[in-house]
Amino acid sequence: MSLVVPVQGAETLDDAPRIAVMSAFGPEWIALQEALVDRVDHSLNGITFATGTIEGKPVVLFLTGVSMVNAAMTSQLAIDHFNLESIVFSGIAGGVDPSRHIGDVIVPAQWGQYLDVILAREVDDAFVPPPFLEAPFPNHGMIFPQNVTVARDGAEPEDRFWFPVDAELLAVAEAVAAEIDLLDCVPDNQCLTHAPGVYVGGNGVSGAAFVDNAAFREYAFETFEAAVLDMESAAVAHVAYANEVPFIAFRSLSDLAGGGEGANEMGTFMGLASDNSAAVVKAFLAALP
Repeated sequence: MSLVVPVQGAETLDDAPRIAVMSAFGPEWIALQEALVDRVDHSLNGITFATGTIEGKPVVLFLTGVSMVNAAMTSQLAIDHFNLESIVFSGIAGGVDPSRHIGDVIVPAQWGQYLDVILAREVDDAFVPPPFLEAPFPNHGMIFPQNVTVARDGAEPEDRFWFPVDAELLAVAEAVAAEIDLLDCVPDNQCLTHAPGVYVGGNGVSGAAFVDNAAFREYAFETFEAAVLDMESAAVAHVAYANEVPFIAFRSLSDLAGGGEGANEMGTFMGLASDNSAAVVKAFLAALP
């Protein structure tokens, strides 16, 4: 016989219905903090949650910290302690689609955790995953991506790879995409070779690795048809899906994940990409009903 103990609800730090607007690390949320009006800070588990309004919409603004675990943990904290209507991620990422360029803002329709993997043994000059584990995608050497198991209230656990963003939020993003003017030069006059744009739809992938490898970038594009990869968005999409909270992510390309000529350019264009993502998010918030 098992005993089911009722779980007490978490303390709500702010009762107002709000949109969670999150970024992974400091440079990504500078422009968003500057746009925050009537700021009030709340501290929880070492995280600062700043409430106020951006473009007239009630928000709670915070940093998740870099990494899938940090992103998932902080997202769940926000869901547990605030009255969230939706979750919006703003940040930088690596470009995977060869037709996209640094400075572009990518708004995928779905996200997958592509580095939840089997590391397979080598047998007769081939990598072979264990027969009791499913490997639904082609491998990259010993790396075989898997689905993840998701538990939701009132439903049986399910195995899935893709976590969709909210269709209504995506439609708003698409409506504002053509109206945004994006930065194409950094303060020391280093400029992009292509005018940046906003691209809505398609796939994004996330995992616990900073990717700066041309061969792996090509694999991610061919296998998942991914336009972008990062280290947080799919984890937040997973948490939002499990909690039935609408989610969308805006990611501006700071580098090409190893696909560019010469050294990785994130250090040069990180600020520009952060500002471009924030500009689209602010326009998106302004356009929300």
